[in-house]
Amino acid sequence: GVLPLDKFHVSKSLRKVIRQDRFQVRVDTAFTRVVEQCAKAGPGRMSTWINTPILNLYSALHRAGHAHSVECWEGDELVGGLYGVSLKAAFFGESMFSRRTDASKVALAHLIARLRLGGFKLLDTQFTTPHLLGFGVEEIGREQFQERLEEALKADANFGDNSYCPPGAEVLQLITQTS
Repeated sequence: GVLPLDKFHVSKSLRKVIRQDRFQVRVDTAFTRVVEQCAKAGPGRMSTWINTPILNLYSALHRAGHAHSVECWEGDELVGGLYGVSLKAAFFGESMFSRRTDASKVALAHLIARLRLGGFKLLDTQFTTPHLLGFGVEEIGREQFQERLEEALKADANFGDNSYCPPGAEVLQLITQTS
């Protein structure tokens, strides 16, 4: 599954939540905690693929500047987020979690804005799920994926740093304008 950055679909209800700035959004301030939250069992799943060796490997990638988290906070409480790996102009989404309604969706919208702003060409979601299909994820074959990946690996992109996360209105502008 891939999510074309110029085709991200934002529902009216999610637009409202983003505009309200219901969550404080941060980047790369609690990477390990995000991975740990993604690893927790939840309704309908007894376990996940994320174990201690995986956590340690992704944490090493994060320390090297190749893995990133987008986090949603309510005060001092981490309530949603996602993480993934960046390589040139490709971003590989690994996992997301939500402890409040819409928190992971807001994190995804902020990720899309950051990727568009930074010149990314590919967002790999690995899978297509009914949840992700609602955002515009497309299922593509291996050959087409490899072509898109090769193009993304020829380009440079910048994930940015954690010093600035735009407010909701700016995020909406970034993710809804076409190039």
